[in-house]
Amino acid sequence: MNNSPKRTSVVAGIFYPSEPLELKQLIEQSFRDLNFGPGRMPPSGSKRRIYGIVSPHAGYVYSGAVAANGYYEISSIDFDNVVMIGPNHYGIGAGVAIMHNGLWETPLGQIEINPSLASEISRYSGIVDFDDFAHSRDHCLEVQIPFLQYIKRNEFKIIPIVLILQDRETAINIGKSIAQTTANSKTLLIASSDFTHYESNSEAYRKDGELIKAILSLDIQKFYSVLERFDVSACGYGAIASTMEAVKDLGATKGELLKYATSGNVTGDMNAVVGYSSIIFV
Repeated sequence: MNNSPKRTSVVAGIFYPSEPLELKQLIEQSFRDLNFGPGRMPPSGSKRRIYGIVSPHAGYVYSGAVAANGYYEISSIDFDNVVMIGPNHYGIGAGVAIMHNGLWETPLGQIEINPSLASEISRYSGIVDFDDFAHSRDHCLEVQIPFLQYIKRNEFKIIPIVLILQDRETAINIGKSIAQTTANSKTLLIASSDFTHYESNSEAYRKDGELIKAILSLDIQKFYSVLERFDVSACGYGAIASTMEAVKDLGATKGELLKYATSGNVTGDMNAVVGYSSIIFV
């Protein structure tokens, strides 16, 4: 374990606090938020099967409360592994990049990568490359981990995937590969994505509302059609589509919207907002 490569936190102190106690307090504040969060602390007590979630990845002061809705819902379910998929914001490394082994570190501790599941996903897919460099700067997966650590302590392993390629064929390939290789394990899926970027609040609600309808119906063809027709600038659309495909293959029948809000709802600036959504697949 000591010889494992370590992916240290790159956005602690920027997207979330770097001091552990302060980070825990902000996560708890996100859960207790009555306007945008669930308004209560985990565990949820929910016994139903949740296959995965869509979660935002902005700074916690902007999207933490929205994200807390999904983490509240999954706080009572049993999982050992988390397949995390997000967009490669920097366009570096492989088009579809998975980390094979090692540790991810946040102020709340270290999380191990599951090398056997990473290998199986890559082998089954044929288009997923082992590439640590692609993950080296991105925040989209890192910001999910402290929430997971809070609800699950450090009792899980991750399989991190970032995408430059987000077309429909790639997403279906990845989704099917994940479903095939995780079907007999206690695995949760997380699609990390923000929605409309830097448009008016009303436009974000309009466009994102249409895209969310397609997500809830698990209709990938409709999802890509809406994405194109409304020109929705959701950064992690391929991550969402991959997760939709995987959860559908694993037995999910629908998505449920827990919360949608924008940065404008939080800051009051309605001119150029970013949309955030918390969705579960059941």
